Amino acid sequence: MDGRPISGASVGGGKTARTARGLLALLLGVLLLATAACGGSGGGGKDDGKDGGKGGSHTADTAPSKAEVTVSPKDGATSVDTSGALKVSAAEGKLTEVTVKDDKGDEVPGKISADGTGWQPERHLAASTQYKVHALAKDPDGRPAAKDTSFTTLTPKNTFVGIFTPEDGSKVGVGMPFSLHFTRGITHPEDVEKAVRITTEPQVDVRGHWFGNDRLDFRPEHYWKSGTKVTVALDLDGVEGRDGVYGKQDKKLTFTVGRSQVSTVDAKKHSMTVERDGKVVKKVPITAGGPGHTTYNGQMVISEKLRVTRMNGETVGFGGEYDIPDVPHAMRLSNSGTFIHGNYWSGGAFGNYNASHGCVGLRDVRGGYDKKAPAAWFYDSSLLGDVVVVKNSPDKTVQPDNGLNGWNMSWSDWTK
Repeated sequence: MDGRPISGASVGGGKTARTARGLLALLLGVLLLATAACGGSGGGGKDDGKDGGKGGSHTADTAPSKAEVTVSPKDGATSVDTSGALKVSAAEGKLTEVTVKDDKGDEVPGKISADGTGWQPERHLAASTQYKVHALAKDPDGRPAAKDTSFTTLTPKNTFVGIFTPEDGSKVGVGMPFSLHFTRGITHPEDVEKAVRITTEPQVDVRGHWFGNDRLDFRPEHYWKSGTKVTVALDLDGVEGRDGVYGKQDKKLTFTVGRSQVSTVDAKKHSMTVERDGKVVKKVPITAGGPGHTTYNGQMVISEKLRVTRMNGETVGFGGEYDIPDVPHAMRLSNSGTFIHGNYWSGGAFGNYNASHGCVGLRDVRGGYDKKAPAAWFYDSSLLGDVVVVKNSPDKTVQPDNGLNGWNMSWSDWTK
């Protein structure tokens, strides 16, 4: 060999190398293509075909919800009615959550219908108040839809309130009803009564009864049990009591029932028996209404206590028959003028004969200074709401609305 390259061998070796490199690149390309095709889901998972080959199972469902939430009144509405105007509904889906709050953050109670297509508040709205509504619904595929609105209720030109008895925080006798006297006649009594919520501890069924169109009293079937705590929520703000006249009262109050005291006046025997917690504590001689001026029979509740008061016959239809400026220890039993009171002018009538103009008189002294006198003792021993029962008088039974005397109405009549 002379050391010169063999040209044929050199040329042939170059072609072989280039061919090998080309085949290797082609093979790698095929492998990469196959890998990309098999791993298109990005996680090596199996394609279930549900996404139409557009990205695999991890891709979010971006289709809009078919559910449509509607709130009435419309967003930004003003002067909205306090009853009947607020409604939330869902089409092509079901409501899952509805929250309505006033401008103080208090939530309005309401219920979603059984089929999930509607929501309404459980009671009326307050007047002159802004409310915010947040509602959610889902379509059959579980995709959510939401609606957020706000509106403001009307400001009434004419209003009413309820003047109530007993007072907040008071302790009362077992006969005390909760009585409301409205400042305007009510023509929508069911709406007003629904807005007065009474709860008790221990629990007892308490029902309301209307006397005319401006008075609503509440009581249980029987006298209250001693120790009962009564809570009253007056949710009258926004209630349309009559056309164009709205309540403006939003108040919560409580009262407690004290010991039981029921006193029975026997007009024929001229005597009163005082029972406390079912036991006789005292018998007191009395004088009741004389001929032509007899005392009502029936269950009467002490509704007012006056340590001294003036009694003038002209105010109750007796003309100038009497005018006593300083009647001591007077307690009202009826609106028409029946009292049980101290009497210092009837001499020997107590326990012997009836001499009053319809009241029940107990022996007393002028000025009421004698604490041992029967009238002073009874006055100091009595609570507003204590019961005085009059029997054996030649008169009719007192009317249930004449004072706080609804106990003279049967439970069936009371609850009609």
